[in-house]
Amino acid sequence: MERESMDFDVVIVGAGPAGLSAACKLAQLSKQRDQPVSICVVEKGPEIGAHILSGAVFETRALDELFPDWSEQGAPVQTQVSSDQLLYLTSKHNHVGVPKFLSPNSLHNDSSNYVISLGKLCQWLADKAEQMGVEIFPGFPASDVCYDESGQVCGVVTADMGLDKDRQRKSGFQAGVQLNAKFTVFAEGARGHLGKSLISQFNLAADSQPQHYALGIKEVWKVNDDHPLYAQGKVVHTTGWPLTESQANGGGFLYHLEDNLIAVGLITDLNYHNPYLSPFEEFQRFKHHPSIAPYLKGAERIAYGARALAKGGLLSLPKQQFPGGLLIGCDAGTLNSAKIKGCHTAMKSGLLAGEAIFTALYQEESEPDYHSLFIDSWLYQELNQHRNFPGAIHQFGPIWGGALATFEQNLWQRLSGGSSPWNLSDPQADYVNLHERSRCQPIHYDKPDGVLSFDKTSSVYLSSTHHEENQPCHLILTDSALPLSSHMTLFDEPSQRYCPAGVYEVIEVDGKRKFQINAANCLHCKTCDIKDPSQNITWRPPEGGGPNYNAM
Repeated sequence: MERESMDFDVVIVGAGPAGLSAACKLAQLSKQRDQPVSICVVEKGPEIGAHILSGAVFETRALDELFPDWSEQGAPVQTQVSSDQLLYLTSKHNHVGVPKFLSPNSLHNDSSNYVISLGKLCQWLADKAEQMGVEIFPGFPASDVCYDESGQVCGVVTADMGLDKDRQRKSGFQAGVQLNAKFTVFAEGARGHLGKSLISQFNLAADSQPQHYALGIKEVWKVNDDHPLYAQGKVVHTTGWPLTESQANGGGFLYHLEDNLIAVGLITDLNYHNPYLSPFEEFQRFKHHPSIAPYLKGAERIAYGARALAKGGLLSLPKQQFPGGLLIGCDAGTLNSAKIKGCHTAMKSGLLAGEAIFTALYQEESEPDYHSLFIDSWLYQELNQHRNFPGAIHQFGPIWGGALATFEQNLWQRLSGGSSPWNLSDPQADYVNLHERSRCQPIHYDKPDGVLSFDKTSSVYLSSTHHEENQPCHLILTDSALPLSSHMTLFDEPSQRYCPAGVYEVIEVDGKRKFQINAANCLHCKTCDIKDPSQNITWRPPEGGGPNYNAM
């Protein structure tokens, strides 16, 4: 196919915190040293921030380095943490507060942290990048990686637009554009489809354990001015029920933002065993707990979304550099799950990428030396310090795993002055942990009450998700018969439950079962690509659309 092409020094895939930080850093270095660098950022969302979802409690450490005067420049980082609680939900009705000395230091949040909308911060970063000459193209998903004759990455191709369901050209067809680059940075977020292919192409994960993931489901609620429990800057984290009742790991959060907004969410580790578990339904149960429900009483639910997050930490981190490019941020897995924070680490990986690529451009190197900068950075130090947290929780659960993390962080590291000499790894991929239905008990979930709990249809509506119906399905089955021929028998087809958007259904047509994919509902969370027990589902970016978050 004949394609238009555009040439840049650097192409960055993804306008999240990692990609935009890399763009800003490169632009700053270009200006400081009077050495021009042409930079292009492509983003699959229809506008910057549209596909961004995070909690988020935010550390400003990387932002301080990038824009020391960010406050004077009007960054949307305003609500300081005013109070911080960790609750252990012991049952459906009860909970206990966890004292600071019994919880890991990494979970302590003080007024140096902020409660933010990451989408708004990304919009601000994009404005800063454009002011420095970076070209940003929202609504252009990168479809494939380009390689030169030597096997080096040399850019990307954006998705073709205007194909119908049978991949035939419609009247408004437009071929994707080939974006050529000396270096390409991949910052797609957790389980990026290009990052996944690059890890395989260059065997980047040869020396690391499998990446581990969780599904984060989040809502934003608007409370009245006189709500008695609303306290701007209040942070509440929970562990325990309801996930422990289903023998799963994870935890909840409740963040009080500015403008009478409360963010509430549940993070479910995707290494769970029971195929009947539904992270969406677990979240609906969570909101009914007496420690959570009063905050939402009389409030209006205004937004819903979901996103997978990479939480394996340092022991799951692949090699991030390869000929022609870098894999950064959550595309690689830099989130620090011990802190439940990934924004500052993603941004720092972007800053390091900018430095490494700027040096490589002007020393005419084929592979940017990101690794040396990473090893010498506070990012590596932080991830190394907390590298055992994911394994502790996976192996021993929230109580004993949390106790081990508390011992390691609060006592061992303080007394020894360094990180622990042991590693707690988890070498089993999340999808392998799913048990067959014969080994598990079905889980009963109550019907939604329409006050605190809701169905998937009304929730997806609040995500403002939209896809052109007549386009190729972006959820690709390697074996289209497998869901009914195997998964239905073995697992009661778990995609019906692990998907938080009702994309996958088993329906009956003319007396026969049919596996139906409602691709227009997709929130781009990537859970299906991660949790499918046969790795039979591959997520690729659609022509456009997806969620349109405005407060996440």
